[in-house]
This record gives sequence, C-alpha cells and structure tokens, in this order.
Amino acid sequence: MSININDAKHVADLARLELSDKELTVYTEQLNQILDYAKELENLNTDNIEPTYHSIDTGTVLREDKVVDFANKAGIIKNGPDVSGTSFVVPRIL
Repeated sequence: MSININDAKHVADLARLELSDKELTVYTEQLNQILDYAKELENLNTDNIEPTYHSIDTGTVLREDKVVDFANKAGIIKNGPDVSGTSFVVPRIL
C-alpha cells in the first residue's frame, strides 16, 4: 500500500495541520517508507515467537490492595482544609 499527496493532505487536514507543498511531498515519501517497512515486517516468520505486551519480563509491580490502619489518624486529618469528624470534606462534583 502506498499513499499519494492527496492522502497525506487529507490526513494533515484531519490532524488540523497546515503543511506546505514541500512538506507534503517530504511527508508523503516518509510515510511511504514507513508503509514499505511495515510490509517487510509482515513477511517475517513469527510462528515460534511468543506474543508479548512488553519486551522485558518484569512481572507485576502492583501490590495487593489491602486496608491498613494508620497510627496517627488525627495528625493526618488535621492537615485537611475542611474536615468533618474523621473525614475530609471535598466539593461535590456533578
């Protein structure tokens, strides 16, 4: 698949970009190079490659979500600009 200048102009219009004729020519060539490279990648044999969402196996970095009691609740609450009992008062959002 390749694109022409009209296609590049259409994409630029969708992105609200104002491009000169010279820029359109350059970007059209660059986009065609990217599409040609993507076409090359389609020909690679990936049968023995395991699908992945990340290039490095990092494991989960999330911790378990559990309730923890704070030793100094009164000290934490006193820093709030508007407090009611043991809770922060925040503006209502509709």
